Amino acid sequence: MALESTIISHGMPFPQNAQTAIEVEETIRKQGAVPATIAIIGGVMKVGLSKEEIELLGREGHNVTKVSRRDLPFVVAAGKNGATTVASTMIIAALAGIKVFATGGIGGVHRGAEHTFDISADLQELANTNVTVVCAGAKSILDLGLTTEYLETFGVPLIGYQTKALPAFFCRTSPFDVSIRLDSASEIARAMAVKWQSGLNGGLVVANPIPEQFAMPEHTINAAIDQAVAEAEAQGVIGKESTPFLLARVAELTGGDSLKSNIQLVFNNAILASEIAKEYQRLAG
Repeated sequence: MALESTIISHGMPFPQNAQTAIEVEETIRKQGAVPATIAIIGGVMKVGLSKEEIELLGREGHNVTKVSRRDLPFVVAAGKNGATTVASTMIIAALAGIKVFATGGIGGVHRGAEHTFDISADLQELANTNVTVVCAGAKSILDLGLTTEYLETFGVPLIGYQTKALPAFFCRTSPFDVSIRLDSASEIARAMAVKWQSGLNGGLVVANPIPEQFAMPEHTINAAIDQAVAEAEAQGVIGKESTPFLLARVAELTGGDSLKSNIQLVFNNAILASEIAKEYQRLAG
């Protein structure tokens, strides 16, 4: 099963980023699945990184190019290092025949997108590429309502794992519903198999709520997000730099509590994704 690398370079500070990535891989192995962290190293699309390569991405941080679908050919052609987003991780996973991918949260429609058209390329990738993405919902710095509408328009199933309410990354619930609730990894794997065997191309989103003991109080996280969004607007932070800026600022404003929650939800998603990957492999033979 696949893991992305932007979470290492842009999602968390060093050394927590590299430590978390290495520990997540070990957690997946303990579940009986095979982890494959995806990145571009020296212009090579790599499916599975060494400990040294993970630490390189962690140390270099924002100096590593953040690579989505648009950027992929140029980073490879230039022989550079690149950290893959949800979109580019899905592309490379699909090329390698990997059907399940665990991450923290998907990108989505940014707040104010009705004026800026700032919509993550992750959503179009989900509409077209046959990979299941296990996450804690869309990142709560986004417009969750518009993100669910966008996914619906492009026919992307939004599955709530043991929940009808869409998880909001740091929080277990939001005011928005998922498109369907499924309660087991085997149900999700069967839906994946039927979808793709029927010629219905595109991914699936499995929204897995953060464990209750690691969830943040809604008022605390929302206040931090609102302040971070206002600061981003005032400083003119836009495009692919906005999500790393917002996550880092929210971590500062919450005294590091959001970073702790972020790390725990990644472990939680990796465990569920491992179970789904094993069930799907059993069905696919």
